[in-house]
Amino acid sequence: MELLKRFLGSYSENFAAALALWPVASFMLTLPILAYLYHRDGRLKFVSVASTYLAVLYVMGLGCFTLYPLPSGSSGLGITRGIPWQLNPLAFVGDIAREGISAVPQIVFNVVLFVPLGFIAGRLVRLGFWKTVALGFAVSFLIEAAQGTGLFGIYPFSYRTADVDDLIYNTLGACVGWWMTSMLARVLPPGALAQEGEVTHAPGFIRRCVAFWLDMLLVGLVIMVLSTAIFYLLSNTPGGDRLMAAPWLMGIAVVTFSVVEGVVPWFHGGSTPGGGFVRMSCETRERTGARRAAFYVARLSIMGCSCLFFPMAWPLLALFYLVARRMPYDFI
Repeated sequence: MELLKRFLGSYSENFAAALALWPVASFMLTLPILAYLYHRDGRLKFVSVASTYLAVLYVMGLGCFTLYPLPSGSSGLGITRGIPWQLNPLAFVGDIAREGISAVPQIVFNVVLFVPLGFIAGRLVRLGFWKTVALGFAVSFLIEAAQGTGLFGIYPFSYRTADVDDLIYNTLGACVGWWMTSMLARVLPPGALAQEGEVTHAPGFIRRCVAFWLDMLLVGLVIMVLSTAIFYLLSNTPGGDRLMAAPWLMGIAVVTFSVVEGVVPWFHGGSTPGGGFVRMSCETRERTGARRAAFYVARLSIMGCSCLFFPMAWPLLALFYLVARRMPYDFI
């Protein structure tokens, strides 16, 4: 027991670092996580949300346990000297013969460290056995390569041992994790996934926000590409400097926004590109003719104002939805 306490105590700083990074990483990944869950499940389920955020904590811990602490100072491992790679797959035999039982916790730890990865791959991501094996091998290889190359060249020398035995143990751990998911599935089957083509016409406020965020990523990407191309063309055109001062960038933004939020959903049953990904339609009921046109004009106006007056507009829209249980344009 004392041996185990000493072994775990050596990783307490790494665990604290993972816990410190978790809230930041979770906040940054909130919208991508929600988008993925809406796309996969067609709805938000508490178990899925909790499992996904615990998976984020696991990834933070995996990075901290395998790569932290980083080299510091002006000398020492990673700065003025390194550690050679360990490429003998039978080196563990010598370790056990030399160190006895004290070498066992490190072996067990390397297996156990990747059991959650196999569990996440099999239960949360729904990967098959061989894909989980490939994922475990790839992640472990990436970590060992980072350790053996000084974090891919950031440091002049390696600051941890890149060990082929760790690659074997980690991959074995992923296999064990996947096997555990298959055993669990026999008594507690995983929840059903969204059906192909499943779309809701009664989306909640959070799903609407996630869809709009995805749409704005697309709008921003298109604006960046088009504006860069136009700047390049104008910079090589006589008199281009004068044209570059024109407010054409705003025109590109308005047109792109109108296409993504108006034209695309008009021809796709109310689903914007982001809405299609999270399986929702902005058309909460059937509308035709002038009423449908008025609906889209109102929606474009309101969503456009929400961008112009961000972030003040979104709390107002959230409050309106909380009271009315729909968006203003849904009343048309």
